[in-house]
Amino acid sequence: MPEVDRALCAFADKLTHEPASMSQIDVDGLRAVGLDDTAIHDAAQVVGYFNYINRIADALGVEPETFVRAWGEGG
Repeated sequence: MPEVDRALCAFADKLTHEPASMSQIDVDGLRAVGLDDTAIHDAAQVVGYFNYINRIADALGVEPETFVRAWGEGG
């Protein structure tokens, strides 16, 4: 896995599971692998959006669509 992908995954994981512990160090880590401010902003927006929408779906008891295959299933 490319270094930038590992850094983005670590950023997303921390933002999802430990949002209060995010700091400038996390942003600097993304810059260190070549991301600019726009890309970092976009990453934070996408992670935040999916966290938000998943929490709304969980709160309302939304069930997954039956036509969507599980991750990794062939098609």
